[in-house]
Amino acid sequence: MSHPFFIVPTIRATKDCIRISADNYGRLHHENGPANAFRHALWNYLIAKRCFRIRHDKDSVLQWAEKITDWHEHVFPNTELAKTMDFHNNAVGRLVFRENPEKTESEIIELLKSMTLVSVKIDSNTKLASLKTQFIHILDQ
Repeated sequence: MSHPFFIVPTIRATKDCIRISADNYGRLHHENGPANAFRHALWNYLIAKRCFRIRHDKDSVLQWAEKITDWHEHVFPNTELAKTMDFHNNAVGRLVFRENPEKTESEIIELLKSMTLVSVKIDSNTKLASLKTQFIHILDQ
């Protein structure tokens, strides 16, 4: 384990992410719509933010968040398009942390909620290169 001190903040970030997502979107965050994009981005942001309190190195905590969340996407079965969506929204969450490490979690939650409102619906033909800073989803809610 490369960062044993990151385990507890990662678990807490995961639990808090699920609670916050449910508080804001109910069960919709379990579907493949905009609420799911919110949850994936928030999860990555929270892992990075909470681990940053332990190690003040953005690159290190972002690599950890990516490692954990990518592992999750590889381990749990999903369609290719849903995996693509999840990987993308995870990366957006890490980008939000990289650009806003000083903001409070409450400020970030509001930012992510506003991003959810303009999430872009994709299909297997969508070119994601132009959507690097936007949430994406595959189901309308």
